[in-house]
Amino acid sequence: MSLSRRALLTTTGATALLAVLPTDANARPRGRFTTAIRQIPLQGAVNVRDLGGYRTYDGALVRHGLAYRGDHLGKLTDADVAALAGLGLGTVVDLRIPLEVGYDGADRLPAGTVPVARPVTDHGLFGQLLAAIGSRDPVRQEEMLGGGRAAAFMREVYRTFVTDPANRAALAATLRDLADRDRGPLLLHCTSGKDRTGWTSWLLLVLLGVPEGAARADYLASNTFRAAYDARLREGLKQGGLMRNPKLIVPLQEVRAEYLDTALDQVRASCGSLFRYVSVGLGLEPRELLALRERLVAGA
Repeated sequence: MSLSRRALLTTTGATALLAVLPTDANARPRGRFTTAIRQIPLQGAVNVRDLGGYRTYDGALVRHGLAYRGDHLGKLTDADVAALAGLGLGTVVDLRIPLEVGYDGADRLPAGTVPVARPVTDHGLFGQLLAAIGSRDPVRQEEMLGGGRAAAFMREVYRTFVTDPANRAALAATLRDLADRDRGPLLLHCTSGKDRTGWTSWLLLVLLGVPEGAARADYLASNTFRAAYDARLREGLKQGGLMRNPKLIVPLQEVRAEYLDTALDQVRASCGSLFRYVSVGLGLEPRELLALRERLVAGA
């Protein structure tokens, strides 16, 4: 069950957050609540999009062209690289671990874009997926991924966004980069652009004052953008004789509300509130939160 905004935010000294995030769970934003997600169409990546365009509770607008989220950029074509050049990216933050980078390749980026390697552990997810597929053994694959085990593993991944100190440090550094006016537009990504990137993007939007429902919709939209690619991958595994039942990996390919809610439940268990997760767990100061909003929200 997801936490209410009041339960997440209530704490002494939460002035910086409460200034932009209402604690009334029934509050509604002024102006439009929803926005069309602006995807960046590329041939070598399917989940790259602009985080701008969302309305906040006070009717302000998250600026386009400053914060982007995506999947890995190791397979971009020359035309894709040119398209990214048109965004004027100053920094690309890669949340992948070295195993993922070694498998899919380093990012292909436009000249002048600064790459930042900032691994956030996937709790062994990528390695487990490779081991399961590489075994070609339907029995072992069922033992590793079947019976709800794949979804349970994903929930554990999301808990590490809260409990793992190195993960928290990487997430905090990325939010600080997004608040830095000298960095130019920033794109953050992992491998699929849905879990580590999804949690960071959800958190960013909520910190900017975007209603949780809209931030959650942005998180869940990865299922839409990745659906065709993921279906082709499953079919390829079956046709190639690697998996008899490729549907076993669906819980690893998808984002689900239960995964996000697991992280939020861990926030409550470990920190008591979203404010304490941000201020103590991530170590972000009120001035940094205000700088984030001032840079990314028009009229802030």
